[in-house]
Amino acid sequence: MNAVPTVGALVGAVGLVGVVAGGWYWLTPDFFEVGYQPTQPGSGFNHQIHAGMLGLDCRYCHTHVEESGAANVPSVATCYGCHSEGKLDNRVKKEKIEFIRTAYAADRTIEWRNIHVVPDYAHFSHDVHVNAGVSCYSCHGQIRGMPVVHQVKGLGMGWCLDCHRDSSLKARGGNREGTGSNLVPPEKVTDLIWAEQEWFSKPVEERNFNGVTPATLIESLHRNPPQHCAACHF
Repeated sequence: MNAVPTVGALVGAVGLVGVVAGGWYWLTPDFFEVGYQPTQPGSGFNHQIHAGMLGLDCRYCHTHVEESGAANVPSVATCYGCHSEGKLDNRVKKEKIEFIRTAYAADRTIEWRNIHVVPDYAHFSHDVHVNAGVSCYSCHGQIRGMPVVHQVKGLGMGWCLDCHRDSSLKARGGNREGTGSNLVPPEKVTDLIWAEQEWFSKPVEERNFNGVTPATLIESLHRNPPQHCAACHF
């Protein structure tokens, strides 16, 4: 009986470590959000065809991403501009785009389902990040190769802070300068193919585009990316 408390304490400690370790892995956005791929209205929107094969720039649909905090979803009029009656009928099956024409005729929006959801208690401003040189590829992955878009990053607070620290002149509060490894030249922010194959495929110290390097991108920021709570939670 004298050994019962000791054994109980050991079992309890092991159990507690197991619970914490399990929660650390299974109760994080990296586990339960990465890969999220909701079913979209109608036949959906194929980014692989529109952004990949046809080469549409991200800003053709997400028109205000450089000047607004939100990456707006395009209106049905944007879709209808290419898929109105008589356009592309010989290249696209009518039943696949009929939901666009129906919505346009009824003067209603298409209720696309949001994939990358930021909690209400956190604020993310797209225009700030885009103008700072954060590539769409850094957060959304190679969307131009996705028939159906899915979430590739967990979007957790630690993930955001790691990027801010890496893009800070004094990374992680120390004396070491950040590498800016997630930054690209601002004019290349929406060029995901170039970002993947020409920029992020190289070591940070070898990245150079017309004299623009990660180091010069960090220096071009008006202020270091904030790491205090009020930067995102306000």
